[in-house]
Amino acid sequence: MTNDKLIKSGVGWRIGWNPKAEKFQGLVGGDDWAIELTEAELNDFCRLLTQLAATMEQMASELMDEERIATEAETDLIWLEVEGYPHSYSLHLMVNCDRRCEGSWSAQAVPHLLQAIQIFQVF
Repeated sequence: MTNDKLIKSGVGWRIGWNPKAEKFQGLVGGDDWAIELTEAELNDFCRLLTQLAATMEQMASELMDEERIATEAETDLIWLEVEGYPHSYSLHLMVNCDRRCEGSWSAQAVPHLLQAIQIFQVF
């Protein structure tokens, strides 16, 4: 993880890291919402999103073109679900810790968010 503050954003998504923050070093969000995450929550988010993306890619050969799929992954800290087609799916997040919050990203935003999390190398 980088020691410098880092924010990446685009249409419908943003992700950030601030190592100097006392409790919530991470940030994920959309155009009009954001959730601060602890380092552990951000690690889980990045790891689970990468795993779900790999699952969707693997499912491409198993499904007919018009078939949609939903799959989820969770830790004690967060829950993620992707839903849609293997090549185009939305993402939903719920934080399970000492606060309850949730957010989602459109199928158009998810590929950019996936690309951005590679920069963080937190998992």
